Amino acid sequence: MPDEFHLDKYLARIGYRGPLQPNRQTLAALHAAHVDAIAFEGLDPLLGRPVHLDLASVQRKLVDGRRGGYCFEQNALLQAALEAVGFTVTSLSGRVRWRFEPDAPLGPRTHMLLKVDLADGPYLADAGFGSCLLDAPLRLQADIVQPTAMGTFRLTQSDDGLFWLAAKQPAGWRTMYVFDLHPQLPADYALGNWYTSTHPSVPFTSMVVMERLAREARYKLVNRRLVIEARDGEMASERMIETAGELGRVIEETFGVMLPVPADEIWGRIEGQG
Repeated sequence: MPDEFHLDKYLARIGYRGPLQPNRQTLAALHAAHVDAIAFEGLDPLLGRPVHLDLASVQRKLVDGRRGGYCFEQNALLQAALEAVGFTVTSLSGRVRWRFEPDAPLGPRTHMLLKVDLADGPYLADAGFGSCLLDAPLRLQADIVQPTAMGTFRLTQSDDGLFWLAAKQPAGWRTMYVFDLHPQLPADYALGNWYTSTHPSVPFTSMVVMERLAREARYKLVNRRLVIEARDGEMASERMIETAGELGRVIEETFGVMLPVPADEIWGRIEGQG
């Protein structure tokens, strides 16, 4: 079957060998292993390639091909895995706020996230917000501060019912995205995915954007700038990549991503950018 999910291959890809009961402990363990093993990356839009969201394509790319992906791919894969284990999952969408001023109007729904219902209530799971990856699911509850191993997060809810997710950063709280609890259809994601992978105003179409969240550090690559962060976005180190060969090694060794094209081709797309 074209959309059959191969849980065994997924678990091997993320290196998970623990229990598979549909509970909070398993959810947290799978979430942490996923963002460590499968990097956030948007190389296909940069290279002018389409991003396919059917489950067979997502598995072929992220699992078999040892690539990364962005939110629609990452969370489609995570959702399939969670449902295969026995979790009840609802797919949602959000409006990104990370790069915008606080008073800027809300933008389109260009982010996919998941609601997971557990015995003690609903949780937010998200393996695909590449500006500030979550290393753990969050309780879907407003007005409580939720620390994780690598960050501190907070949900607030406005009078119109929208949830606002913020991350603690060195300069203070920074809003990641806004969402509601209306379930989304594949067609909703197809539209957001088309916009995100093709519109010239979206960073993926003109920049290398990658992130991997390990147990002890957050690795970010924006064009030639490689940043390693500690907890809550505290800067640990930063350096500029100087050659195409070095870029290729960083993508493969630091982010664990198999290059889809020679490093020279990626370098040619960003040469001259910071």
